Amino acid sequence: MDSLLSAYLQGFGLSAGLIVAIGAQNAFVLRQGLLREHVLVIATICFVSDALLIGLGCVGFGTLVQAHPALVTAVRWIGAAFLVVYGGRSAWAALRPQALEAGGAAPLTRRQAIAGVLALTWLNPHVYLDTVLLVGGLAGRYAATPRAAFAAGAASVSALWFYGLAYGAARLAPLFRRPRTWRVLDAVIALTMWAIAASLLRGS
Repeated sequence: MDSLLSAYLQGFGLSAGLIVAIGAQNAFVLRQGLLREHVLVIATICFVSDALLIGLGCVGFGTLVQAHPALVTAVRWIGAAFLVVYGGRSAWAALRPQALEAGGAAPLTRRQAIAGVLALTWLNPHVYLDTVLLVGGLAGRYAATPRAAFAAGAASVSALWFYGLAYGAARLAPLFRRPRTWRVLDAVIALTMWAIAASLLRGS
């Protein structure tokens, strides 16, 4: 049970550090949440897309890594290097905080909103690096059951983040418009990424 909880928390921490960042997709979700337009469908598309990609990564690429033990070491070192760099980027962002603005464009139809969120999700190359390669590759360190817990932890972050951001936009927006909020958030992300990288290098 402890190993399953540890795998779940590692997946949760890794995904949290990757998903909570200023970007076009988050700005789009925030904007629609502020306007109270198509909130459920947009949040659901974001969550389901993430969950599918994480699942594919953990089952597909994760299984490939598990079947070839030599890849485990390579993925661990590559993943650790990526997380160190990613943490450094977040630390730099904490020193130069931004603010997330929803923008003031005209309302979108349901079809336009769906097309927009699908494009921002599936046409973004970083989503494949984050979910399929990084999350899926690191999941390959685990046997089947802990790997499922790792994937569940990663996917649960998407649900909490996208539904929370979409439905809590009206209350969260003032916070996200403050650079100080992003300073703290980026600092936490940097420390989380470095902690996970350290655990990878220890081979845990």
